[in-house]
Amino acid sequence: MNNFNFGEVLTRAWKIIWKHKVLWIFGILASCARRSGGNFNGGGGNRNFQTNPGGNIPFSGGQAERVTSQISEYISQHLWIIGAAVIAIFVLSFIFYALGIIGRIGLIKGTSLAEKGAEKLSFGEIWSESLPYFWRIFGLNFLIGLAIFVVILIPLILFGVVFAMGGMAGRAATTSATVLGLACFLPIICLLIPIGWALSIIIEQAQAAIVLEDLSMLDGFKRGWEVVKTNAVATILMSLILGIGGGIIGVIVALPLIGAFIPVLVGLGTLRQSFAPFYISLACCAVYLPVLIFLNGILTAYIQSAWALTFMQIAQSKENTPIIIEANA
Repeated sequence: MNNFNFGEVLTRAWKIIWKHKVLWIFGILASCARRSGGNFNGGGGNRNFQTNPGGNIPFSGGQAERVTSQISEYISQHLWIIGAAVIAIFVLSFIFYALGIIGRIGLIKGTSLAEKGAEKLSFGEIWSESLPYFWRIFGLNFLIGLAIFVVILIPLILFGVVFAMGGMAGRAATTSATVLGLACFLPIICLLIPIGWALSIIIEQAQAAIVLEDLSMLDGFKRGWEVVKTNAVATILMSLILGIGGGIIGVIVALPLIGAFIPVLVGLGTLRQSFAPFYISLACCAVYLPVLIFLNGILTAYIQSAWALTFMQIAQSKENTPIIIEANA
């Protein structure tokens, strides 16, 4: 591990974000990249759709044609609304994701400036120094995300094809196809989990390399891979510390949101007569949401600062130069 000092990195990260509270703002921005992906759930409900009485095989006979016709009719009647909603969601997602990228870069850059002895960091300074790296970090995350999407999509398509072929052959074949598809698909998912985890560590180090060493997107990824490969134990342990610790803190921070739904649970039997418990829970969530965003921003700032310091300690230890230990309190 090249004498990697975990305590020094974790302590120093906290001292940096506590002294330079402007980094909390970039932590809030960095959180946007996680939320912007969103889970869009298109509503259309079951309006005008036929049920499946008698336990018949789904989409057997002429049901598939009827469902397809109904979907096409619904889309044609609401084309402008659907198009506008899709464009709005895309634009908002891009804006939030772009802000998230700037937030990540700002945290890496701000941590670096603090390590170099900066007494005061300003939002404008960090923002302006982060912009030159935007498209490189954006491209890195986009291409890797696209690759992961394709890798996951291919098994899903194959599973769908196998299921559809079984459906056309009958109920027994459908069951067999489902079992076969799951038997092939689940091992792939189990394999993708550790690969995705390792890739996330490489991305963290690659982002730091691009910003701190002014590398291109490809060179940054190679540098991140080199850092993780030569310091696998240190980076994996740091990922576990930050992941588990951050997860526990995140759950604690989110507990008030869970508690906000207690009125709904208590008054569950009276919801038919009054929606008051639901409105109370909704109001509690609305009140706590800014606090949740704020606390989550601080947590994100700490984690990103720790990752930046991890890269800096590994890089500097390789050059046999000491890093700053004491904070300018």
